Amino acid sequence: MPTVLITGANRGLGLEFARQYAADGWTVIATARNPDAATELKATGAEVHPFESADPASLDALQATLGDRAIDVLIANAGMMGPQQFDRDGWAETLLTNAIAPTELALRLKDNVLASQQRKMIALSSVMGSITGNDSGGLTAYRSSKAALNAAWRSLSIDWKDSGLTLAMVHPGWVQTDMGGPSAQIDATTSVAGLRKVIAGLVPGDSGAFVDYQGNRLDW
Repeated sequence: MPTVLITGANRGLGLEFARQYAADGWTVIATARNPDAATELKATGAEVHPFESADPASLDALQATLGDRAIDVLIANAGMMGPQQFDRDGWAETLLTNAIAPTELALRLKDNVLASQQRKMIALSSVMGSITGNDSGGLTAYRSSKAALNAAWRSLSIDWKDSGLTLAMVHPGWVQTDMGGPSAQIDATTSVAGLRKVIAGLVPGDSGAFVDYQGNRLDW
């Protein structure tokens, strides 16, 4: 069966990805800051490894643990909302977590994904990273971090266009998670089911796309 790697899988969308892929018989490699506390994640049957996405030493350890294992689908899910008001340090942390860390993850694990059959890399982005679509303002740190993520992964898709890899940035919708809040439009089950359908349908010609959980193309 194919293998999926999901970062930030101890709750929310990451946890739902783990549940759904495991239920379909995939080998699920999942990460959490504190695996000992990730009881729901462990209950899915996933392999759970410690990982702090913004810590290069933690990435070193994860890469060493994985070795040359093939990863069919890499899902860079770990992220943060960041400060709602201007905060220099908080903004820098948000950019590191949401844009720089997932890009380094893709660079480091490129060979693992290339060794698989499906060869797909997915970054959890947001429609709030769309500059064209920003008509309400606010959340500068979060918006700019997702715009930076989109730009970085779009560049990777161009750099790797002849490699056979397929990269996509996906918007999960406004989801009822800790980040999205209880008033959000859809639940995690609906969002992840849609995202998995989108991911399954991706082909190399789609690499570099920015799409939502229903497969609609989004403006940059």
